[in-house]
Amino acid sequence: MNYEEQLRYMSDGYRALWNEKEQARIDRDIEANRKADAAFKIPGLPAGTEVRAEQVSHSFIFGAHIFNFDQLGTDERNEKYKALYGTLFNSATIAFYWGPFEPEEGKYRFQADERDTAEFWNNCKEPKLEAHWRRPPSDPVVEFCEKKGIRLHGHTLTWGNKTWQYPRWLMAKLPKEILVQMLTDTRNGTNIMTKSAAEIEKLLPDFVDELNKQLERRIRVIAEHYGDRVMSWDVVNESATDFGLGNQVPGANFCKSVYGFMPGDYTYRSFQVSDDAFPKNVQLNINDYNLGQCYPDQVNDLRSRGCRIDIMGAQMHLFNPQACLDIADGKSEVQSPASVRQTMERIGKAGLPIHLSEITITAPNNDERGQIIQAVIARNLYRLWFSLKPMMGITWWNVVDGCGAPGEPSVSGLYSLDMEPKPAAHALNNLIHHEWKTKKTVKAGEDGLIQFRGFRGKYKLSWKNPDGTENSCEMTLE
Repeated sequence: MNYEEQLRYMSDGYRALWNEKEQARIDRDIEANRKADAAFKIPGLPAGTEVRAEQVSHSFIFGAHIFNFDQLGTDERNEKYKALYGTLFNSATIAFYWGPFEPEEGKYRFQADERDTAEFWNNCKEPKLEAHWRRPPSDPVVEFCEKKGIRLHGHTLTWGNKTWQYPRWLMAKLPKEILVQMLTDTRNGTNIMTKSAAEIEKLLPDFVDELNKQLERRIRVIAEHYGDRVMSWDVVNESATDFGLGNQVPGANFCKSVYGFMPGDYTYRSFQVSDDAFPKNVQLNINDYNLGQCYPDQVNDLRSRGCRIDIMGAQMHLFNPQACLDIADGKSEVQSPASVRQTMERIGKAGLPIHLSEITITAPNNDERGQIIQAVIARNLYRLWFSLKPMMGITWWNVVDGCGAPGEPSVSGLYSLDMEPKPAAHALNNLIHHEWKTKKTVKAGEDGLIQFRGFRGKYKLSWKNPDGTENSCEMTLE
């Protein structure tokens, strides 16, 4: 079923938002922002020789997280999953959540053990109840991606979330009486979180020092282990709200965060430590779901204070299947062309490349219409995002149905649990490998000059020599 046939499943209201005029604008912007003029010279090539220019890879990032590495329950599913990386996806986001990565103080899950094998997961009856579900050890994943030439992105070094990030052993360093207080009702005034940041720091000087020390140690250990093998990192995840509320005070040793206890001025410190610890060719990202004005304001503030930030990550999660139904039925303008452009213009004023670092689009009910709704929304949003000048990549979050974290939709995958492609997978594959791949034959000019306009990426140029032998070379169009 092609796109025009799929559009029949969408309402008149949806089609009005994504009308022909809008599509034409997207096409013009893709032509202007994602293509470049090639001028390659092939020494000794006679003028008039026909040269076949075929794009073999994209400079633009089309990524996905790789959290379900060897965890899908059968060898066949695992192999199909791995085959997506290096084909549909040229970038993989690797899990470095602190708690599962360092379940015991000083014991890091770089290497795999018997509980990380495909055999373990193939025989696991309740995989989602395992603490290391969606958290594979990092070394096997890094080595896999390196062998396939896939860009590696680490997620995440610093985050305040107590459920998914913080290790229990770190919170256990709190005095027992404080832990008890944290469980009491705030209305009786005994809960420590009713106190100010300065009061908490005064009560817990040793814990505050430990908090700062452990965060820096974590970053430096990972940086020493990987160097520049991982090309980019989400240094800090979801900190814009704390900045907007004024919780991150420059020079402070402790932050009373929306998450609870955090090191003082933790976003600034994390970037400073990371810049010192990682090689300079490693890109340092900030990442957030809060795309309000506080986010670019935070980035500008950090950079004015000397932080190196290379990329802004922006999340877009349509977690609720009803949200996708409302969009399809014309009842909602969430993620409409106008709203997307407005948001990207706002955060783009920080002047940095933007990575759509985590996206979720659900297939309501996962029935025929729901899967087509997912495909149409995905196709149009990918086209729009791809057309925007500051955009440098898009990363789909949960690739496989039923493999999200608790609370994330089970029907947001591009593939079924049996690794069968859904219409959205076909839609993205068609964009990435057909609509957005340049293949053309051109004639060489004087001095072997080859000129054409194409999508940025690596190319294979092939031609026949005057004696009839085949020849080829590779070039990169920046």
